Amino acid sequence: MRNGKVTLRIIKTAAAFTAAVFLVCYAALFVLPARSAKADVGQPDIPVPALSDVHCASYCVYDKTTGYIVISMNPDDRIYPASMTKIMTCMLSLEYLDTSAKLEVSTSALAGLDADSSLMGVLEGEKVRVSELLYGLMLPSGNDAANVLGEGCVDAFFVKYPAGGAAVNSDGVNAQYILDNLHDTQDHILSSRKLEAFAVLMNLRAEKLGCKGTHFVNACGLPDDNHYTTAYDLTIIMAAASEYEDFKTLISAPSHVFVATNRHKSDAWSYVKNSNYLLYDPWIACKTANGTDSHLSAVVGGKTGTTSQAGKGLTIYTVNENGHDLMISICGIPQDYYFYTTMYLASVTAYGNLACWESDPVTRVYGTTGDYRWVNAPKSEQPVYDPLVNPGDELTGFDIAEDTPTPTPVPESEETGEEEIETGHTLELFVKHNPVVSGIIGGLMLLIMILNIVLWVRINRIKHSAERRAKKSANRK
Repeated sequence: MRNGKVTLRIIKTAAAFTAAVFLVCYAALFVLPARSAKADVGQPDIPVPALSDVHCASYCVYDKTTGYIVISMNPDDRIYPASMTKIMTCMLSLEYLDTSAKLEVSTSALAGLDADSSLMGVLEGEKVRVSELLYGLMLPSGNDAANVLGEGCVDAFFVKYPAGGAAVNSDGVNAQYILDNLHDTQDHILSSRKLEAFAVLMNLRAEKLGCKGTHFVNACGLPDDNHYTTAYDLTIIMAAASEYEDFKTLISAPSHVFVATNRHKSDAWSYVKNSNYLLYDPWIACKTANGTDSHLSAVVGGKTGTTSQAGKGLTIYTVNENGHDLMISICGIPQDYYFYTTMYLASVTAYGNLACWESDPVTRVYGTTGDYRWVNAPKSEQPVYDPLVNPGDELTGFDIAEDTPTPTPVPESEETGEEEIETGHTLELFVKHNPVVSGIIGGLMLLIMILNIVLWVRINRIKHSAERRAKKSANRK
């Protein structure tokens, strides 16, 4: 009799445990996904500043598609480009170098880089793939990467376009052009003056592009009175660089992990992020200060630049809903306003894209940044499917009516003011995106239900058996 009671107690405990596990699985499948879908943390919409409130030396929005300036302020005033110089360095590197080749870091490439230089972190004697140097150039804005690439370009230029030969580059010159400009011999230039020679190529390209207020003396943008440009010239240089698909890949990359080399023995020896914050949250520029839709379709990417002499600046590449490619440069943000840099850029971007749209109000690129607000957005504003249609994407089979439905506002509870959650729809999404987890949870729930039935049947049998034994014992007495 005592053994029967112990067995019954154990079975009841097991049944209670399985029931508890069942409730946990139910909560995981039906409750938790619904609550995690709510993303609103109470941040109110903060509009971009009006153009009159943007503190900078100059800005320019250039429409590459039409060849005209859309909006501007002091676009031809001389400014110091800082690391926006690297847009030109990147463009020439993509023209002269094989991205799969390796360059060796020289002593001269690392010379003169002071403690304030932004660096990729390469070491003397290190053999680095050109593609890695390009990421080191554009994401952490490495001055060391710029110099290595600049020297590599000059070596390649002298090989491909030797002095006295018939071959010329896209600007129509060969190595004789560098010899004439530096008034030096080829051997001495290649041994001691490669970066000066690279600056000659930079200035030639700027001249060929139509830049009127630009002069470079180095590949990285370190301060120099003779190293200057204008907001308009930067947009022209960006427009030319955007012709290279690899350039668009580089400026749109949010981050990069570097691979091992002969000096850095392990992969992931450095991890870097893009310093163009508008790339992460382009929806900030989806409206102007008064709430008008800017018709900004995509922020492809860009390059930042900061020194104490230059202030902060950015040059970016965007696409309007009408399909126009816009190059936007904002320069000379004073140190007291550094914290507002992204919002200032967003303001110029918003007003520039709006002006572009008003000149040609035809939708050619479906989906704008305002349709795809991921961060700190309520459920009704969360994206329904894939992010933006990027420039060059094929629209074959793309049905705007089906693939980009207008978000339906979610009703609020009158008592709590909180959003009502559609459990069925959320469950459907959870199962769709987590098929393995859903299958495991569903299988566990089915198994637990079967075990519960078996256990409760067992409990009832033990109880009935105990009652029969008790009756027999009473009859005997």
